[in-house]
Amino acid sequence: MLTVPLAQLPADFRARALRWAARFAYCAYFEPNDLSYPEGPFQRLLAVADSAADTPASLVDLEAWLQQAPGSAPGCGFITYDVKNEIEALSSSNYAGFSWPQLHFFRPETWLRWHNESLEIYGQTTDVLAQILASEPQAPAPLQVPSLTPRLPRADYLQAVAAVREDILNGEVYELNLCQEFYAENVALDPVDVFLRLNAASPAPFAGFYRHQQHYLLCASPERFLAHRPPSIISQPIKGTIRRGSTPAEDEQQRHALLHDEKERAENLMIVDLVRNDLARVARTGTVRVPELFGLYPFRHVWQMISTVAAELRPGTGLVDVLKATFPMGSMTGAPKIRAMQLIEHYERSRRGLYSGSIGYVWPSGAFEFNVVIRSLQYRADTGYLSFQVGSAITYDSVPEREYEECLLKARAMLEVLGTRVVE
Repeated sequence: MLTVPLAQLPADFRARALRWAARFAYCAYFEPNDLSYPEGPFQRLLAVADSAADTPASLVDLEAWLQQAPGSAPGCGFITYDVKNEIEALSSSNYAGFSWPQLHFFRPETWLRWHNESLEIYGQTTDVLAQILASEPQAPAPLQVPSLTPRLPRADYLQAVAAVREDILNGEVYELNLCQEFYAENVALDPVDVFLRLNAASPAPFAGFYRHQQHYLLCASPERFLAHRPPSIISQPIKGTIRRGSTPAEDEQQRHALLHDEKERAENLMIVDLVRNDLARVARTGTVRVPELFGLYPFRHVWQMISTVAAELRPGTGLVDVLKATFPMGSMTGAPKIRAMQLIEHYERSRRGLYSGSIGYVWPSGAFEFNVVIRSLQYRADTGYLSFQVGSAITYDSVPEREYEECLLKARAMLEVLGTRVVE
């Protein structure tokens, strides 16, 4: 291990480190943006590898892989939404522009871990610091991203919301998270540059940059999926969104409006109940609790309603057991979960891929941290396919036009960073 005082590093060291790391075929960067968050944000961690042989491609593989002696290295990886098909009797046949592996984890050859006053470099450390410092900062290249096309045109989206409301009236579901994709093809861009722009425009506590060969995820997520600090397990679903005000007085009005919005509170409460039920499947009896309900937290563009559900895991319960009980996260499906996922497949036009999935890390101690992949760009460097997905929770009280506007509100930071717009 090599320890370096942060005071000795240049102000742009993190950007240089990411540019160095993105040259590797496998790169995972977890960025908390020094934000305050209930139960804490991501740890700042950067991990790279040139090869990832014998890595897991399913939950069954992951369980065996985690049981191998890992030394001190964390396991870094992603879980796509399609892992649902391994957990339940479900399938996915909608359009897929990315073809991510169903899941993928790797143990890094080199990893960097930031602390309050120092940087620690582990694994293969020879010349790493010198190589990073030699990564000269580059002037951002002008972005030339064409207008984004909706995979689900606005009129079709509005019809889908109306149909979901009928499903709710008929007792199929109580709530459904309906998402849509906006995409462009043959796009050339620098993923590191775009991530740095996105992170500056919309700093988030669970941000991340992930490279898997030619696939890139540029993530500005505000949402935690799971954190395990033995023996406790924590999930923090987000349900409830409103734009920030342009003045302090208007911002307070917006916060107050969200806090007292019956529809948003109902959405949040339904998902909290779902998460409580999921965690109860792997928790010690009687330990599931809700330390915070309807918490309101400000981000750059929006206020979010966040609740915290916590429990103590049963002895001998590992990550795969927890994923089988809780994945996909209820905030991205609706309730009841299985029927909601069947209807999602029916109404949506795109496979979600890594959107609605998760990126995170697992320590040899068994502790782990995973986010919810939202507010994120996905990009394939080999094909030039670029897209993002956004969604909202549909209840019987939903107004289709308002739900569409909520989607565009969540897309604002990504559209601004790309310097483009949606063709409606």
